[in-house]
Amino acid sequence: MTAESSSLSSPSQAEHVGLPVLHVCVTCRRGGPAMDCPPGAQLLERLQTLLAAEQQAGEAPSAVLRSVACLAACDRGCTAAIAMEGRWTWLLGHLGAEKAEDILAYARLYAAFAKGTVMPSRRPASLANMVLGRVPALLYNEQEEP
Repeated sequence: MTAESSSLSSPSQAEHVGLPVLHVCVTCRRGGPAMDCPPGAQLLERLQTLLAAEQQAGEAPSAVLRSVACLAACDRGCTAAIAMEGRWTWLLGHLGAEKAEDILAYARLYAAFAKGTVMPSRRPASLANMVLGRVPALLYNEQEEP
């Protein structure tokens, strides 16, 4: 796996229309020492496993995964950003592989709300403190091809 990849799955971009893109920092170490498979990479691997299970069960995917080398929130544990055309982009922190199921549940909620705003009362409880910031929808424009 490369440190930064435009896509982790093979379906065409047309198949991803209407899906949130979850950018996962694979270099996040949760403040720990350098290691071969840091917690951010472990989170990505767990999300990949869950999305593969969705596909195998014939379910629509919850999100498209993208790995990124750094989201510059190193003091906030594992981080990710979720984005989708026409919705706020949210920077998420305090994540880990143990929260992967809840992250995908959040991605489904995010996609269901017109502006991508999921109020804290609607998020899975484990994600209560995850929001680090948001970026207006007009600034997001998916330019990379999967």
